Amino acid sequence: MILRTTTLLHAGHWLLQLQLQVLLLMLLLPAIAKAKTVSPSAGGGGDPLQIQIQPERGLPEPRAYMPDAQHLDFVYHDHEELTRFLRATSARYPNLTALYSIGKSIQGRDLWVMVVSSSPYEHMVGKPDVKYVGNIHGNEPVGREMLLHLIQYFVTSYSSDQYVKWLLDNTRIHILPTMNPDGYAVSKEGTCDGGQGRYNARGFDLNRNFPDYFKQNNKRGQPETDAVKDWISKIQFVLSGSLHGGALVASYPYDNTPNSSNFSFYTLPPIWLLKGICRSSALCAMFQTYSAAPSLTPDDDVFKHLSLVYARNHAKMSRGVACKSATPAFENGITNGAAWYPLTGGMQDYNYVWYGCMEITLEISCCKFPPAYELKKYWEDNQLSMIKFLAEAHRGVQGFVFDPAGMPIERASIKIKGRDVGFQTTKYGEFWRILLPGYYKVEVFAEGFAPREVEFVIVEQHPTLLNVTLQPSKRIEGIGGPMSPAGVGVGIGPGPGVSPGGIYRPIQAPQHYRPPGPGPYAGAAASDNGIFSTISNGLNSLYSNIFG
Repeated sequence: MILRTTTLLHAGHWLLQLQLQVLLLMLLLPAIAKAKTVSPSAGGGGDPLQIQIQPERGLPEPRAYMPDAQHLDFVYHDHEELTRFLRATSARYPNLTALYSIGKSIQGRDLWVMVVSSSPYEHMVGKPDVKYVGNIHGNEPVGREMLLHLIQYFVTSYSSDQYVKWLLDNTRIHILPTMNPDGYAVSKEGTCDGGQGRYNARGFDLNRNFPDYFKQNNKRGQPETDAVKDWISKIQFVLSGSLHGGALVASYPYDNTPNSSNFSFYTLPPIWLLKGICRSSALCAMFQTYSAAPSLTPDDDVFKHLSLVYARNHAKMSRGVACKSATPAFENGITNGAAWYPLTGGMQDYNYVWYGCMEITLEISCCKFPPAYELKKYWEDNQLSMIKFLAEAHRGVQGFVFDPAGMPIERASIKIKGRDVGFQTTKYGEFWRILLPGYYKVEVFAEGFAPREVEFVIVEQHPTLLNVTLQPSKRIEGIGGPMSPAGVGVGIGPGPGVSPGGIYRPIQAPQHYRPPGPGPYAGAAASDNGIFSTISNGLNSLYSNIFG
């Protein structure tokens, strides 16, 4: 009986194996039928029965760049390829994208901007405008590629990702992938340090070419920076990120410091760099006793929050790990710009002081121009951060400024009490301000109207909606500057570009609210001179070339 049972079990096992083999053969038959038999080589070698399974038709070859393909590959794209991709995307997704140029580089390359939104062609009342700017330094192109992939992700995920749909339905996102296409054209892949390609075609660092809050910037304006200045003067951007390479940190304003025009220990690179480049010099020993100090804005709490949003949603940034043993580790992956190293003429300070746009600098790669095969990993590290950061435009307060008839008041000057960097309303009377939860007072001024102060509360869950109605007011002759009926100064004073407090302002500066009376940085417009200024400028230039 035992022998018979064992025999039956073996027979059942054999039958099961036979059935599995038949099933497997049936599954393989369709593939074999499609197979292409390769004839023997001309020399008689090779297997006459060699079979190759052909890929399904319509799939792109690995790493092949196809501007009209559904997926963007992880390779670096030159300017022609970038242009083709943007045009193809705009043609494929006309209801979600709009492509425009804000100007041309020295060598005639378009500075393309792609709007991604459910209302891409015109501003929709109540929707904030936000932006990303990449590749301001030509040899730091990771951000350039990340922005192309962000565009691709937005348009392909709109119908399937509810968060992306909400963001595009309620925000107009402007993306400038490359601000310095000429510099990119002469940069070299795999170069982690150095300055080749950093500058524009005339040799100017574009992130040192903007007007400065603390010091008159005498560098000649460049077409690329002039185009960006004109761009942000026409659109009231609420939030912005500038993508760089050479470190892993989110840096926030101010980038410059008070009294930075004359020699100051503020202008020195951080102490750890000095220790790395000089050992025994008496001058270096003196330098090493000082560490750069932060230069904080009135909105420091908000800037820290915005930086932390990016760093904490990034795969690595918030760990604060140094890129190399000789480079700094940033606590929580964020830093004040001036505390890292001060600079004059930076874009993020200009955005904030002149137009009230909260911009931070995002250093997203330790290597300035890493090999292309690493781009996919950079995208995985930054994708969530890039999306979550833009959503912060919906935090804080937003609303309208009206006259008694309910008509919007354009270019009304607004400031949050205690935060003396203001902003303005759009032509529709709209305003936005990113604020953290708490109690606030807003002060509103407009030419021909009595100023008004309104209290409001910010909560975590959603933005506060606040509409302000101003009443007409007779203007007293000789008191107050333009858009300032209450006698609050807005940069009218001793001479062109200089406020009563002696702070340098460009003549074209917008009429934002400025605190009256002598400023804390009076006299900051003096010119650089002396050996210490030369030394500090040289060290800062060296530092910028190494770390971004």
